[in-house]
Amino acid sequence: MDLDALLRRQNGVLSLDQARACGLSDRTIERRVAAGRWVRLHPRVYLVSGYALDTAGRIRAASLWLADDAVVSGPAAAYWHGMLDRLDGDVDATIPARLHRSARPGVRIRRRDLSSVDRCRRRGLWVTAIPLTALETAARLPDGAAFLDRALQRYTSFADVHAAYNRMLGAHGSARAGRLLRAAADRANSEAERLLLGILREGGVAGWVLGHPFGPWTIDLAFVERRLAIEFDGWAWHTDRDRFVSDRRKGNALVGAGWTLLRFTWADLTERPDRVLAQVRSALKRAA
Repeated sequence: MDLDALLRRQNGVLSLDQARACGLSDRTIERRVAAGRWVRLHPRVYLVSGYALDTAGRIRAASLWLADDAVVSGPAAAYWHGMLDRLDGDVDATIPARLHRSARPGVRIRRRDLSSVDRCRRRGLWVTAIPLTALETAARLPDGAAFLDRALQRYTSFADVHAAYNRMLGAHGSARAGRLLRAAADRANSEAERLLLGILREGGVAGWVLGHPFGPWTIDLAFVERRLAIEFDGWAWHTDRDRFVSDRRKGNALVGAGWTLLRFTWADLTERPDRVLAQVRSALKRAA
């Protein structure tokens, strides 16, 4: 192993085992530490003179100290994935529940067993996978809602984040993560509404009403005279059983009252808009 190449790749940080693999003896390492040429950051982890300890170096140093049992998590993982431009505060690391490690300055440790799908190898480190990273980071940041929205737009899908949420239920931060996830789902429903209106307007279809009251419910979009109801199958019902049940009761009541019901998903609106428009036109024609 070439020492200089290793240091360039690892932001000037290395472990005792790596130094030994580069051919350095323990005595040589101790002399360099005593002379101030190497600075001990954590037990068996060093920063070599000539390198400034940057954010990536802090994260790598924490990971090297905890070894492969640890997974960088939270905002530190978001920084490592490129989802955050900066990291304020400590480096978070998740270790298996069976291990006992005391936190060190600059490193916060949480004990929890992660599923294999919730961890990945990125640039030489174990970090939480992007869906879990998005949730845990959102739960930690003051502007967590804005961060989660950006993550869903750029880095991951709602389905994957929802699955990660199900696996983290009961863990620290899961309650706030759930609230943020449901809020993101509601915002997605508003965006779905905007997309559908655009499809209808571009197709020359008019006569619809938004939020039409029907019994104890509200129809997302209705052609009242034709008794055609359109509902968005957004994301929120995946995390809210009561909402799921209410939506299905509303659908049954609409059909029972002689309405035609169309349900569209986010994928329908974004990937198959022509099919959506054709289905709406066909339903309106039949209703006429």
